[in-house]
This record gives sequence, C-alpha cells and structure tokens, in this order.
Amino acid sequence: MVDHYQVLGVARTATKQEVKDAFRKMAVKYHPDKHAQSPEHVRRNATVRFKLVSEAYEVLNDDLKRASYNAGSDSDCLRRTGGSYSNNPYGNSGGSGRAYGSGYGYGYGYSARNRQATSNFSSRFESTFRYLTTRAFLLNLALAGGVCFAFAAIDTSGETLWKMRNSGKSFEETMESIDKTKAHKDEG
Repeated sequence: MVDHYQVLGVARTATKQEVKDAFRKMAVKYHPDKHAQSPEHVRRNATVRFKLVSEAYEVLNDDLKRASYNAGSDSDCLRRTGGSYSNNPYGNSGGSGRAYGSGYGYGYGYSARNRQATSNFSSRFESTFRYLTTRAFLLNLALAGGVCFAFAAIDTSGETLWKMRNSGKSFEETMESIDKTKAHKDEG
C-alpha cells in the first residue's frame, strides 16, 4: 500500500492547504507535458509519479476519504507489525520507525487489538451502508415491495369477490354444499 503522506512529502497532521501546496509543487515537477521531450523511461517514470501524486491528493484533500485512509493505514501498520502500533509504513522495527508496544500508554485499556477490531467493524459498517444505499439495491428493494403488494392485493381482491358473489356463505359451507350435491348426484 502506498503511503500518500510520503508521496506528497507531508506529515500526517498536514492541513488541507499544506496538502494542496505540496500537490501543486509535485504536479508541476512530474506533469507529463513537462517531460514530453524527455527520453521514454523518464516520461514513464514522471507519468507514474504524477498519477501517484494525483491519487494522494485526491485522498488527502477529501475529509471522508482521508479519515477512511487513515483508519485503513493504521490497521495495516498494526497487521504488519504483529499487533504493535508503528509509524513505520514498511513494518520493520529498525531504522527510523519506532514501535510503541500494544497501546498508547495512556492507561485507557485501548489496545492495538481493540483499535483493529473497531476499524474492521467501522469499515464493514461503511461498506454495508454504501451497499444498502446503492441505486441497484434500492431498485431491487422497490421491485420486491411491489411484488409483495401485488400478491396482497390479489389475495384481498379474491376474498372480496368471493364475498360479493356468495353473500352469507363461507367457503367451507360452500364446499360442504358442493360435496353434498356430488354425493346426491352419485346416488341418483
């Protein structure tokens, strides 16, 4: 997974304006038009870098996408480091990355395992909510509701027609009289 903060060269606490400034600087540096006359490998590298920068900006400039990315990248770090929280995106504990054990050390009982479970629950909830609000799901739900309504209307109308044509008799009484008529015909 690409670290969007690292791509733009900003800190995780960067403001929207800092993200925007970093994007503009990197976009000018790697824009494909700027490298149109460069050798093929330089053009390809610049295009790839420009796409990475654009994707990073798209995610980090939108508050909802940024929060989702931060939650996902934190849980990725937790998985790669075996349950300990790490600022190192590569998952190793050497070099500049520092591992902080299984929690933040504030004594709240909020461990990395709880954080990962919460993140998984919220991402499942979000994906379920997004599915339930898609156009296809809502159309299918409306179709199912229409079919149920049609069955209920047909059932009710059948009962109403029966009562209109056979006033005073129930279905059971009518069946008994039909059986009696058949038995009388068989005798005679």
